[in-house]
Amino acid sequence: MSTDVLDTAVLRTEIRLFRREPGSIFWILLFPTLLLGILGLIPDFGEADPDLGGLRPIDAYVPVAVLLGLLVAGLQAMPQTLTGYRETGILRRMSTTPVRPAALLTAQTVVFGGASLLSALAALAVGRLAFDVALPEQPLGYLLALLLALLACLALGAVLSALARTAKIATAVGSTALFPAMFCAGVWLPVEAMPDMLAGIVGWTPFGAAAQALNDAAAGDWPGGTHLAVLAGWTVLLAAVASRWFRWE
Repeated sequence: MSTDVLDTAVLRTEIRLFRREPGSIFWILLFPTLLLGILGLIPDFGEADPDLGGLRPIDAYVPVAVLLGLLVAGLQAMPQTLTGYRETGILRRMSTTPVRPAALLTAQTVVFGGASLLSALAALAVGRLAFDVALPEQPLGYLLALLLALLACLALGAVLSALARTAKIATAVGSTALFPAMFCAGVWLPVEAMPDMLAGIVGWTPFGAAAQALNDAAAGDWPGGTHLAVLAGWTVLLAAVASRWFRWE
């Protein structure tokens, strides 16, 4: 059997396993859009806010909902799955078969990356259809920022998978990292409403840079070069750390 056929079989298996995980489906695909829907029902979120540059809070929270699915996939779902495979010996057994262990890592990236993008699309659609949030005025820039943010999240997930010895440790570390990442992405306070100094600091994190890049593109501007460079830099750094320390057994 050819390598391509085996890789495709691994991908199909991982997709089936993901579909059997109601927790991952809910937190990645449904929760960000559900949170956006709940916030959109708050009357004040539909009123223009001078602190947000005249935007409504619901307008500012659409990019936050877009990022939230990426964060959950990268910081919780993927590390727990890969670490569990290593802990139970699945990766070690795969190394003795024609199936390449790297095929599993690729399949995981495709599955969780695809789920994250579907979550982002759902948030954009609900924002537009339910709350009349304008679609990004710079769609190519928005897509570029979204893809870079996704790569950064998955690279961070790969680092957690590399360093955590057990699935429980991966879950604990991922959950701990999730809250500051959510803060930087603007879950509790949109980046536009942060004081300038705090926004500047947050902008050097991958999630703060992603939030600002998405906001720029949503407003019709090309994402700032600094924000894109921060995202790309974090992605390269995290990928290098993951490749250095990742072990199959």
